[in-house]
Amino acid sequence: MDLYINDKACLIGEVSASSSKNAILPILAASLLTEEDIQINKVPNIKDVKIITELIYHLGIEVENNGDSLVFKGEVQEVNPNYDLVRQIRASFLVMGPLLTRYGKVQIALPGGCAIGTRPIDLHLKGFTALGANISFSSGNVIATSSGLRGNHVYLDFPSVGATENIMMAAALAEGNSYIENAALEPEVVDLANFINSMGGKVSGAGSNVIKIEGVKHLRQSDYTAITDRIEAGTYMVAAAATGGNVVINNVIPEHLKAITAKLLESGAEVEEGNDWIRVKRDYNIKPLYIKTLPYPGFPTDCNCQVKMNKK
Repeated sequence: MDLYINDKACLIGEVSASSSKNAILPILAASLLTEEDIQINKVPNIKDVKIITELIYHLGIEVENNGDSLVFKGEVQEVNPNYDLVRQIRASFLVMGPLLTRYGKVQIALPGGCAIGTRPIDLHLKGFTALGANISFSSGNVIATSSGLRGNHVYLDFPSVGATENIMMAAALAEGNSYIENAALEPEVVDLANFINSMGGKVSGAGSNVIKIEGVKHLRQSDYTAITDRIEAGTYMVAAAATGGNVVINNVIPEHLKAITAKLLESGAEVEEGNDWIRVKRDYNIKPLYIKTLPYPGFPTDCNCQVKMNKK
């Protein structure tokens, strides 16, 4: 889709970024790692969150909605996630790791969601197999069983975010130590590790390409708030520069936005940073750029856009 913006329609003011969707979804899945109460705060009111929450509810978990917080209570009653819900969103596959490590069995449909290439799940399954799971397929479902996962070394052929997260959750309750090599570096992976650790888990090295997970026997209750959405913040930054505006984006982590900041500065925009805010301002014509998207810390795919602007 092309978006055309007239040069007089500049954006001026302040806005706050929401909690990260890509951090919240795996954290919601990780709530299945314990039977104790889990409270997740500042949850964005978006479709993907509603689908994952409903999926967890269908597994037998009581879900309380307290404004922008979600509280999960009780024990899982069903290890076959709802087919129709799983097919709606790719992140639903992230419940596989927690269910497998806690209950030793899970049957789940091949995931749906957005189509970016083939988006294979082979790295997820490779990791589960390395931890001792038996994998089979039947009528469009993946079936994984285990008499008890055990720590192991897992090398990912590609630093997949979803695979890193799923394997990390499965290893959190496995016996012994696990290592994920060539792990994804994304801040959302770090946030999931922090959430697991807030429950008493032992994950170290998240944010580097080798993550160590020391398996524990039990995880406890947690009250947690996810990081803010770097993609949403980056979109506001690009919009401010594209329209010749002057916008302050609050509730951000500037470290997570370095690639976007660098490209905006290269284009001729001005960028100021505080501890938890960024200001983007542009007074003059913007310069054309060459952008190549890469896994974090490279320029994020979701912020790669082409903007055609009228000259002043």
